[in-house]
Amino acid sequence: MVVMAKYYYFPEEVVEHVFDYLTCHRDRNAVSVVCKSWYNIERLSRDKVLVGNCYAVTPERVIARFPRLKSLTLKGKPDSYVFSPHWGGFLHPWIETIVSTGLHLEELRLKRMVVSDKTLHLISQSFPNFKSLVLVGCQGFSTDGIAAIASNCRFLRELDLQETLADDARGQWLSCFPDDCTTLVSLNFASLRGQVDFVALVKLVARCPNLRSLRVNCLVPLPVLQRILLQAPQLVDLGVGSFATNPVSETYNKLKNALQKCTSIRNLSGFLSTVDTSCLRAIYPACKSLTSLNLSRSPISSSKLCELIHHCRKLECLWIRDIIGDKGLSIVASTCKELQELRVFLSTEFSGVTEEGLVAVSVGCPKLKSLSYMCRQMTNAALITVAKNCPNLVCFILQTVSPKMPDAMTKRPLDEGFGAIVQSCKGLKRLRLSGLLTDQVFLYIGMYAEQLKTLTIHFAGDSDDGMLYVLNGCKKLKKLDIKNSPFGNVALLADVRKYETMRSLCMLSCQVTLGACKALAQEMPTLNVEITSPDGHDDKIEKMYLYRTLVGPRRDAPNFVQTL
Repeated sequence: MVVMAKYYYFPEEVVEHVFDYLTCHRDRNAVSVVCKSWYNIERLSRDKVLVGNCYAVTPERVIARFPRLKSLTLKGKPDSYVFSPHWGGFLHPWIETIVSTGLHLEELRLKRMVVSDKTLHLISQSFPNFKSLVLVGCQGFSTDGIAAIASNCRFLRELDLQETLADDARGQWLSCFPDDCTTLVSLNFASLRGQVDFVALVKLVARCPNLRSLRVNCLVPLPVLQRILLQAPQLVDLGVGSFATNPVSETYNKLKNALQKCTSIRNLSGFLSTVDTSCLRAIYPACKSLTSLNLSRSPISSSKLCELIHHCRKLECLWIRDIIGDKGLSIVASTCKELQELRVFLSTEFSGVTEEGLVAVSVGCPKLKSLSYMCRQMTNAALITVAKNCPNLVCFILQTVSPKMPDAMTKRPLDEGFGAIVQSCKGLKRLRLSGLLTDQVFLYIGMYAEQLKTLTIHFAGDSDDGMLYVLNGCKKLKKLDIKNSPFGNVALLADVRKYETMRSLCMLSCQVTLGACKALAQEMPTLNVEITSPDGHDDKIEKMYLYRTLVGPRRDAPNFVQTL
């Protein structure tokens, strides 16, 4: 019996309306290849575009493909090049091209890009409806550029400066917001080190009734914070700078009263400067409703930290320093039953946490989906326990203080522990390995990590076989970062077609030679193969960065980067 498929025709207006419900870039890319008609509909209806590598495509090509672009997300330097400030990732050519085409850009989200004051001035003068600027790990600009955005972007809703390296040439940038600016919803300048105009800040907050997120730097004192909270009880996300006061002072009492009126706060971060941590009791009333707490840069002592967390029973996300210790993590495990994301950051070269804290968290927080852990020691038994207790992990990042640290109990490699993680956590998409590891762990990864997209390897493996296990097994792998591992030419050249399905491959201090990189570049013209200038007496390279491109070698490579 033959069943004939029946095809129905939908008018383009109907299909376009359906596409409006597709908000994921990946989904929209998928529907665009169904047929030519859908390609054109998707092309003309998409106004938000994500470019994962600013050198993979030209701005002209992006605009030709999406002529109604309003929101652009751009990523620049790869993670491994963060220490190289002159690598590239310049924003200005993109903005010049967008301006020349007459598009009305409204949102710009940048990660690890080079942004100049000249570019920020151009943005502020060219896009009258500009609403959102998010800079994550960007550099090259000063508060003069931010002042231009504040002065000229009359409808600005979001100004978010995260981990930025901005020069404070003009400490009065907050006073540049016009008196009729009432549209701000999110303002984050926690990473800026310059002076703050407190009067201008309080006035700005007071006239923005829709402000939901505010994160200030460490120079904003508690009296100013208290005045801000009185003006903005509707805040949902609060980033505190300085938290230094006497717990019996009038300032403390006023702050406590102001916080009690802020019943909408769900996300709390900062506490960048504290003197008397007894004043933390002022925020206890707000803790009962918190779902996110970020203390990754806070110098709060372990005991006060534990006391604070004891009041945060609804936490779903916790970023904290390893000063909390294993006992503190046990308190986290017994208190935060709804926890889905935990990051433990290294505060000194001698971490305060071990495998005991990791096990405690895995037992007490079975809903964990993302776990980043920096520790003093680890065991296979602990990793196996985590795999058993937290099968829903999507992201697992482990870093030991010593890159080749073995199992603390048996002195054996940590292969079996990580093998249990990739075998049990079926949805794992991001993994970072640390500790003494052999090729066996990469065999496990290639066999079981079917959903893995990002893998970071440092000081691991025995031979080229380890890298081959990963490349041959992980069909969905998009990003592979390798450092100080014995992988070389055999692994690099074994299946060069694999790199067409990946976003990037970065190899630092491995066994790759200049000749192999040239051979790869010659065979795969759709890839950019960038290396640092070889040093020493042979052709072994220091760094290689490989990524897909539609436009060939970039024209702004610095002297220390050679594109093959």
